[in-house]
Amino acid sequence: MATKIRLQRHGRKGYAFYHIVTADSRAPRDGKFIERLGSYNPNTNPATIDLNFDRALYWVSCGAQPTDTVRNILSEQGVMMKYHLLGGVKKGAFDDAEAEKRFEAWKEAKEAKLDNKKSGLKEAERAEHKKRLEAEVAYNKAKAEELAKRQAEARAEAAAAEAAANAPVEEVKEEAAPAAE
Repeated sequence: MATKIRLQRHGRKGYAFYHIVTADSRAPRDGKFIERLGSYNPNTNPATIDLNFDRALYWVSCGAQPTDTVRNILSEQGVMMKYHLLGGVKKGAFDDAEAEKRFEAWKEAKEAKLDNKKSGLKEAERAEHKKRLEAEVAYNKAKAEELAKRQAEARAEAAAAEAAANAPVEEVKEEAAPAAE
């Protein structure tokens, strides 16, 4: 029986997440499977991958063929690297201790890279938040200045109207027109 390691779609429309499963190659995508190895959620940044490392390594070593996407996931998680190192041990290129040492060094470098990416994303998010806050403060300040200007103009107009209303009315004296003779 030819086995595949593939993704099985779950979730709602527009927000899919996937189970990583081992299935018969003839089974439909979302059909029967042999074993669930983990999950993959591409909706987060970076994508969230939960994988049973030992079982995935077991199935790859048994000859299960991963799909392209699953191969990338397994490579990212180190399953393919460990499989490659175990192949070197079988061939006698190096021993188990050397393979484990190489794998741990690779894993530490990978985790450091992931931590840098996460901290960079958090820093970028903080910078964006600070930028938006400064823009909002500047907008509110401009809006307040404009409002104060309009209120000052309105007060000046009101004072002018009140002054005009309270001003003493000068009586216009009509001069007697010379009598027509």
